[in-house]
Amino acid sequence: MIEFIKVFMLGVIQGITEWLPISSTGHLLLFDELFPLNASESFLSVFTVVIQLGSILAVVVLYWSKLWPFKSDKKEMKKSFILWSKVLTASIPAAIAGLLLDDIIDSKLSTWYVIALALFVYGVLYIILEKKIKFKTRINSLEEITYLDSIKIGAFQMLALIPGTSRSGSTILGGIICGISRPVVAEFSFFMAIPVMAGASLLRLLKSGLGFTAIEWVYLLLGSLISFIVSLIVIKALVKFVREHDFSAFGIYRIILSIVVVLFFSFR
Repeated sequence: MIEFIKVFMLGVIQGITEWLPISSTGHLLLFDELFPLNASESFLSVFTVVIQLGSILAVVVLYWSKLWPFKSDKKEMKKSFILWSKVLTASIPAAIAGLLLDDIIDSKLSTWYVIALALFVYGVLYIILEKKIKFKTRINSLEEITYLDSIKIGAFQMLALIPGTSRSGSTILGGIICGISRPVVAEFSFFMAIPVMAGASLLRLLKSGLGFTAIEWVYLLLGSLISFIVSLIVIKALVKFVREHDFSAFGIYRIILSIVVVLFFSFR
């Protein structure tokens, strides 16, 4: 029973931290150190990636009307296809970098000190960018985002390959720097997660060989389900939050978390 509680909590952490700009990797790392799941190391590396599929499904459910391209209205159908083409364009930089660097990231960068450093550096950047620099907004709808804008946001998404960075934080702040309004770039960031996270999950599953035990499959399904339910709530809350607030509070949180990570691993 205790293992199912751990899986439940990991799903909750994934559902919250995947969308908030606070790094899912850092939180999952701390939880695993405090309450390690009784499973093989190879399975755990797959589990923390594959439960992202639940988070992706939440985006699809919430934004089905915008994402589903096969509509009866030809004008709306065209808008959906164009949106998908921009999302896929934005996904190209991270997809290429991820395929080339996946093994290096796992073996060299997935360490607590890299995560702590990324948490701290980007926490400081969030505060500076939000409090010291004002960016002019020129785009207020998804339709106004150009393919060049998509590539630029995609380049920011590559930063999230460094553990502890936060994919949502990189892409949303990158979009703001490019002149896109907060609610619009938040939605676009959610859509960008679909091909990137689905691709990462598929790659990790194929590398694993799918040789899981029955209980490990149950863990994967339960973690994904909880991640899905929590993501539904968090995505709605984040969209509302970015309309009225900046990311400086998340910057402060990241700095505090980075200190916690350093202290924990230094004196454990």
